[in-house]
Amino acid sequence: MPSLAATMLWWGFRLSLLAGCIAVVIRLGQQHQQQQHPLLTSDPEPTLPPRTFCYQSVRPDATTTAATNGVDCFAVSAEGTFTRVFNSESAAGDGPAKVRRGHVLPGLWDGHGHLIPYGEFLHSADLFGSTSLDEIRDRLAMYLDGHPGAGTQEEWARGIGWDQMALGGMPTADVLEGDERLKGRFFMLDRVDVHCTWVSQAVLDLLPEDLPDIPGGEIVRSPGMGVFCDNAMDMVVELWPKPSVQRKKEFVKSAMGELHKVGIVGMHDAGVLPADIALYDEMSRTDDWTLRVYAMIECKERNTFCPEDVVKVSQENGLLSVRSVKLFADGALGSWGSAMILPYSDRPDTSGSLLVNTSTLISLAKSWSLAGFQVNIHAIGDLANRYAIDAMEAALADLCPGETLSACQSQHRFRIEHSQIIHPTDQARMHAAGIIPSIQPTHATSDMAYAEARLGEERTRTEAYRMRSLLDLHPVLGSDFPVEPPNPFEGIYAAVTRRNPHTGRGPPGAEDGWHLEEALSLEEALRGFTKGAARGAFLEGRAGVIQEGAFADWIVLDEPLEGVGAEELRHVKVRETWVGGKLVYSRDEEVSDV
Repeated sequence: MPSLAATMLWWGFRLSLLAGCIAVVIRLGQQHQQQQHPLLTSDPEPTLPPRTFCYQSVRPDATTTAATNGVDCFAVSAEGTFTRVFNSESAAGDGPAKVRRGHVLPGLWDGHGHLIPYGEFLHSADLFGSTSLDEIRDRLAMYLDGHPGAGTQEEWARGIGWDQMALGGMPTADVLEGDERLKGRFFMLDRVDVHCTWVSQAVLDLLPEDLPDIPGGEIVRSPGMGVFCDNAMDMVVELWPKPSVQRKKEFVKSAMGELHKVGIVGMHDAGVLPADIALYDEMSRTDDWTLRVYAMIECKERNTFCPEDVVKVSQENGLLSVRSVKLFADGALGSWGSAMILPYSDRPDTSGSLLVNTSTLISLAKSWSLAGFQVNIHAIGDLANRYAIDAMEAALADLCPGETLSACQSQHRFRIEHSQIIHPTDQARMHAAGIIPSIQPTHATSDMAYAEARLGEERTRTEAYRMRSLLDLHPVLGSDFPVEPPNPFEGIYAAVTRRNPHTGRGPPGAEDGWHLEEALSLEEALRGFTKGAARGAFLEGRAGVIQEGAFADWIVLDEPLEGVGAEELRHVKVRETWVGGKLVYSRDEEVSDV
């Protein structure tokens, strides 16, 4: 019989062996678990410390200059937010700061633009500023030379920027046929405001010969066929070979790169189809997406209710947000398409046209708002603005029974996109309800050459292109690119001087500025491109400012903006653009220090 000591030794050996086997099994299990789930580890990645940036000066918001605030440094987290904003001299214990060259502003936003159309414009024939049909033909021929394959039935040649006022009248399809370089090619050329399109004979031949009139649109039949406006454009667009998903991705990347060059870190994309929202959502999770986008849904069939096709998006990093809808009340002033209460002064035979009747607009506003979407309505003419306000008041009353319209509006922030010509009675209604005007300052300075002829002196003076009159409504400012260039400094210049940023002048008789009583100060204009745009997208405190907790978006200029004279605002060049603490544009090859 074995001794007690031997028995204990035997059991100790067995227990040690068993413990060793258990340890091996546990370790193998952990390794397998980590292989299946690489982020499951007992040693988490260390959190990177905030990076500190110091510049010659930092302007933390539209109203507080670096001189009055004394700020010249900020810290940025690894997640791309500001963690601290401070003065280097008063920051005890931080040691000497490395000062980068330049003067900082919060990143600028465009409150109304079109991302994919702008990218497509960058890959299309540029017709802006054309003053004759010969010039247009030459530009189109040059475009075809540089883009083999364009102009075929499979790949129509696109262009944008023609204006019948510069051409002496509406163009026709046959004017392109007389040029052998263009004969037989497929062209779809958008007017400067994108509310009319001009097609070649090859495209016209694809349509039925006897085209009926279209409600809410116009088929221009005199002096000949070729131009389709507003709702009538749909019959052409239906035939147009749509760009592929990959092509659209190229458009998005090109557009974002160009926007960063002028200091834009975010935009309100005014009308995005559901399929393109899906594209945005995919791209926004890759390094190709470098811009913050607040997108407005536009149904595939314009002015309809399509909640089954829409998914709300709200990314924590703020790169993509979808919570609003774009509806359309009318067309554009330049093509006599904006809906007016009284006839046009220069065309008494027409008052423009509504793209949708008022009862449908009210119904749509109610349906979309009850589904949880901010309602934004395109309205240019005074009748369209009146009906847009009617629709918004009705929707607010449904949303918040028993509350005042202004209290309800403060939560839902309905907007009128363009807010261009508004009867004084309806301006008072906007103020009472707090409806946000989304304004493009360069529209005023582009239209001022013909606006008074369209509207007459009294309507122009009391209704058109209000800015200061609507200032208490926290206007969102933008450009409507590609209709206008996206440079926000040109928009700031137009708002401050009421002069054309390309010429530096007002119209004949008002060369020093058109209706200067509606001009804004530099701070007020800058607010519209920063805090105003942030508020219009429910991003106040997170965008348009340099403060703790906000997105780390900023731009760098060569000198402080407050030191730039009014006339020089239109020539301001951006040195650097940063989004989420990442450099997305630098004018120089290297970011230099002082």
